[in-house]
Amino acid sequence: MTVSLLNNGASANAPATGGSITGNSASATSDMFTKLLVAQIKNQDPLSPTDPAQFVQQLTQLSQTESLQNLSSLTSSNASVLQSMQVLALGAQVGSDVMAETGTLTTDGSTKVQGQTTLAATSSTTHVVLTGIDGTKHSVNLGVAAAGTVPFTIDPTALGLPAGTYTMTVETSTKEHPPIDLQGRLNSVRLSSSGSVVLNIGNVGEVAPTAITAFNGKSSASAQSSL
Repeated sequence: MTVSLLNNGASANAPATGGSITGNSASATSDMFTKLLVAQIKNQDPLSPTDPAQFVQQLTQLSQTESLQNLSSLTSSNASVLQSMQVLALGAQVGSDVMAETGTLTTDGSTKVQGQTTLAATSSTTHVVLTGIDGTKHSVNLGVAAAGTVPFTIDPTALGLPAGTYTMTVETSTKEHPPIDLQGRLNSVRLSSSGSVVLNIGNVGEVAPTAITAFNGKSSASAQSSL
């Protein structure tokens, strides 16, 4: 008899073709459970009736399951909305100059790149070291650098940097490993196959939105090119 109720419940509450199945599925599950519960009550052994507390417990479990399903659906919807809002907000900044924390530099071999590092303590000897894929190192001497933000400029021509990608580190007399921020143009914003937001920044490459440390606005050249 239970099997018959299961089949009837599923058939009666099957979602219409092309419609949303989330709400219908939850409704079908609830209706099916109610019918099974009524059948269980009708067909219990009169000489050994089921404890009513078990029925209440089953109803409570159903309610908790439905609540968790609704919460999961709501959380997923909110995450999708927030992600869409983030893409739209960042998309409005395409063409702007930004600062992004990175450990690599991508250069065309001629354009100067502005950057900065933040020191926790004063360093008597400070260098920004760039290492090519062949292991060759190039160094920018920053001299004595006080604690705080230390700006620098990477001139590929002066350093003899061929076009390509280089890893970057800051060497200090205090042996700390401070972060490096580079300035570049925000070229594009896209969603990856996994659904995460990916930014393409000139001089840096592709990074997550959390890598951006500052928005500097559009340069005059960028503003004119967008007209």
